[in-house]
Amino acid sequence: MADNDAGSKPVESFETCLDELEQVVKQLEAGDLPLERALELFERGMGLSDLCRKQLEEAETRVEILIRKDGKIQPEPFRPASDKS
Repeated sequence: MADNDAGSKPVESFETCLDELEQVVKQLEAGDLPLERALELFERGMGLSDLCRKQLEEAETRVEILIRKDGKIQPEPFRPASDKS
């Protein structure tokens, strides 16, 4: 996930995208922005949200591939240690 296609800028890390998205949301929630700036931030926020979603989907796919039983991929839900009885 370090690079996109040749010639395009590197993909930002999930954490970087999420931090920036949180800043965008805070600015929009403050409500004291000119309409044009609010639209710019909204567009940036939507793009960041999409990047985060895609990175989470890729991570989920990688986890599912790592979970194998009898040579077959069998997706299982994540169960934190505290949830096991």
